[in-house]
Amino acid sequence: MSGDSDCTRTSPSAGSPSDNELLPDRPKYVCSLSPDLITKAREELQEKPEWRLRDVQALRDMVCKDYPSLGTCLDDAFLLRFLRARKFDYDRALQLLVNYHTCRRSWPEVFNNLKPSAIKPVLESGFVTVLPRLDPEGRHVVCIRPDRWTPSNYPITENIRAIYLTLEKLIQSEETQVNGIVILADYKGVSLSKASHFGPFVAKKVIGILQDGFPIRIKAVNIINEPRIFKGIFAIIKPFLKEKIANRFFLHGSDLNSLHQNIPPVILPEEYGGTSGKLDISAWNELLLASEEDFLHDFSQLVLPCDSSPHDMLVSGDADEKQCDDSLRGMKPQLYYCY
Repeated sequence: MSGDSDCTRTSPSAGSPSDNELLPDRPKYVCSLSPDLITKAREELQEKPEWRLRDVQALRDMVCKDYPSLGTCLDDAFLLRFLRARKFDYDRALQLLVNYHTCRRSWPEVFNNLKPSAIKPVLESGFVTVLPRLDPEGRHVVCIRPDRWTPSNYPITENIRAIYLTLEKLIQSEETQVNGIVILADYKGVSLSKASHFGPFVAKKVIGILQDGFPIRIKAVNIINEPRIFKGIFAIIKPFLKEKIANRFFLHGSDLNSLHQNIPPVILPEEYGGTSGKLDISAWNELLLASEEDFLHDFSQLVLPCDSSPHDMLVSGDADEKQCDDSLRGMKPQLYYCY
């Protein structure tokens, strides 16, 4: 994610010398996609290899014109993430990029000092991990287990930090940018007291990031072992979900056969009726922790402007917080009823 965020040094428009000629210090993009994924990206994401760098330059020019103080990385590879996530619609990709930065700046409890070593206790708990094998569609499966979290040990924001860093690591892969990811959430043992930490304010923030503030394609969310309390949790979440995302939620209960229709047993651990052995969190933890220097370098490219703030951003601050606090008072009776 390295790169120069100074818009004044970016080539002005198509027809001028190439960006790499003007900025030899900016890494030159080299596509790592297989021929099959290039075809998939063309069909599903409207990505044309022959126009790829032109599209990246168009987005770069829009950033420099409309948000010159955004403080973003302008590398080809970094901007491509946002174009792919929005099917090469320039305007939507630009808004996603702006939202990405807005989300990071509006929630300091999550994004300050964001690095793998800072969330090591969460990783060691097994709250979030990534299964070692891809699904048949070439997608990573992110496994989240809320029962592994002890609220007295650290706040819920630490869990969110761990999930965010996991997604940041995954999205570095061009294959993930094209194929997307699948989420497997195991709600076994989630109590009312634990669920109460995930109120509307936190829900709105998290869903705002996943839907509109991060360049990743979430293709399915599989919920298993959900207790009755999950009806209350989902009641909090659903108002913030877009219809397309809401339709990608699958509630399996304790029916592993139902889960296996979405995620084949061959890639699942024994805990979920799979055949790939016991769930091992060590490999992913080691990979993420070994990326410490990469994250520090990458995030150093995202500079907080001192004298301006982008307009039309996703998060509106205190008003949203007050609205969510009001919603929480209305949602708590639902949580107790479902419990």
